[in-house]
Amino acid sequence: MTQANMEILPRGVQVALFLGLAALLAFPFAGTEFYTEMVTRMMIMAIFAMSLDLLQGVTGLVSLGHAAYFGLAGYALAFLTPQGEAVSLWWTLPVAVLGSGLAALIIGFFVVRTRGIYFIMVTMAFAQMVFFLFFDNKALGGSDGLYINFRPSAALFGWVPFDLDGKRTLYYFTLAAMLLVYAFLRRLLWSPFGRALAGIRVNEHRMRAMGFYTFGYKLTAFTLAGGLAGLAGYLWGTQTGYINPELMGFQMSAHTIMMVVLGGMGNIAGAMVGAFTFEYLLHVFKDLPQVGSVNLGKHWQLWMGLFIVLLVTFAPRGLLGLAERFGKRGMDKENQDE
Repeated sequence: MTQANMEILPRGVQVALFLGLAALLAFPFAGTEFYTEMVTRMMIMAIFAMSLDLLQGVTGLVSLGHAAYFGLAGYALAFLTPQGEAVSLWWTLPVAVLGSGLAALIIGFFVVRTRGIYFIMVTMAFAQMVFFLFFDNKALGGSDGLYINFRPSAALFGWVPFDLDGKRTLYYFTLAAMLLVYAFLRRLLWSPFGRALAGIRVNEHRMRAMGFYTFGYKLTAFTLAGGLAGLAGYLWGTQTGYINPELMGFQMSAHTIMMVVLGGMGNIAGAMVGAFTFEYLLHVFKDLPQVGSVNLGKHWQLWMGLFIVLLVTFAPRGLLGLAERFGKRGMDKENQDE
């Protein structure tokens, strides 16, 4: 396995993740509505980052067009929601996810045949095509995007198990979705299919020589990642009530790549940690004060870029890799003391 991947989480990291989960479960009772919405958005981005990590960290496919499937699901929700009433959650969510997965399957059929820099550029090219399809088409909302006037309804034959209009309810619904995606991807990582994807990442030629149909494996991973990105896009549209072409753009895909790199590729948990850290730093850097004639917060991209460069330089395996390194040093010190 390459050093960019840390599939077995050290005990200290597992404890930290468990404490983080406990904090997320309790947060809505301690935080304000504003921060509850902010953490909900972080969890949505964590789902999005995990979907990309399936491609980038597990399979070794770096996509610059992953945001297209995120945006498509949001637009699907906008088009499926009537002007005067809420639409059912139970059929629009599968339709949006399957629609994003189908788009990924069609695009993946062409891009998965390429490798390296060609794969990266072709994914970006397809994403730009989708972006301008919506950006230049007034019938699809144009550059202004579309509003989603009502959040999906969870009603079942007149019974309403929960109401997504409540910020706390939407928070826990998103948390449940994030945990299910994480559990699914972790299980996938250790399945025969996941091991085959890891083998393709390390040496595709050897996997092909062993009889594996690598094109089919990569296309399946590409399609699955697109569907999971669609889940995140659907939740984004549900929370914000607004969708626009910028969510499909290159910048959105680049931010998600930075989240995956920030947390540590190939272990799924790193994508979650990276998403939370990136979104938190985004708020910190944007809120920097003005010093003299220089507005530090206005140049948040500069500070974020410097942070990413420093992290990649001194901790190439991301934040979880850094935590693993400190954990090993602590254990080695204890062993020396004994």
